[in-house]
Amino acid sequence: MKIDRIQQIHELLKRNHSVSLNDLCDSFGVSKNTIRRDVAELEANGIVKKVYGGIVLADEGTGAPEPFAYREGRNVDAKKLVAQTAAAQVQDGDVIYIDSGTTTMHMIPYLTKRRYLTIVTASVHVINAAGSYPGLNIIATGGALYMPSNAFVGPSVLAALQNYNLSKIFLASTGISIAHGATNASPLECEIKRSLAQKNAETFLLVDSSKFDKASLMTYCQLADLNAIITEKEPDEEYLNYFEKHNIKLILP
Repeated sequence: MKIDRIQQIHELLKRNHSVSLNDLCDSFGVSKNTIRRDVAELEANGIVKKVYGGIVLADEGTGAPEPFAYREGRNVDAKKLVAQTAAAQVQDGDVIYIDSGTTTMHMIPYLTKRRYLTIVTASVHVINAAGSYPGLNIIATGGALYMPSNAFVGPSVLAALQNYNLSKIFLASTGISIAHGATNASPLECEIKRSLAQKNAETFLLVDSSKFDKASLMTYCQLADLNAIITEKEPDEEYLNYFEKHNIKLILP
């Protein structure tokens, strides 16, 4: 049974990219200690690696999107600080878009005192977080659920976004650089982000300092296309010069 269970865990990861330990316990009806022993064996054989709250395939992501659970556990304090700084840019009565991402998702708790605020989003995490605050008006785009990012994607998302006059857009990125701009590993998400970056609204890019000088599979906009970049500490001088040259506002905590 143990061998069968380990094989099934491997197959489950191939389908879903990531899985939590709690879900594994529920799926197989065994204790967390049992699952931990299975995971340790898989890890020892180089098949999986542990991430925040669960496991992912060890060879996941050479060019493919990293599972959300893996990205979610990185630089959490910096991401929350960036999100809090971004939320301070939101005013009463705004209609904003919050992008799917492990930084943008942290904005919700800092927006609860805004009045008449409408949030449009394709992020499942943003929708779930906002459910704890009945005063927030949330509009979900709908679409097909893309599991690696816990977000909705597809033509219906693009069609929905055409219906809304947004005042501010808060974008996420898996890596930015002067040469490649704002990038993302998922073509499906890039299509949505590219559309958002072109809308007639104030655009903010939320990135913690670990995202600088990184490039993923696809560019969805150049940094010069953005109105502001929000990060938790001042970047290198070449970025400061670029921002000044292209009239990009740098917003720090």
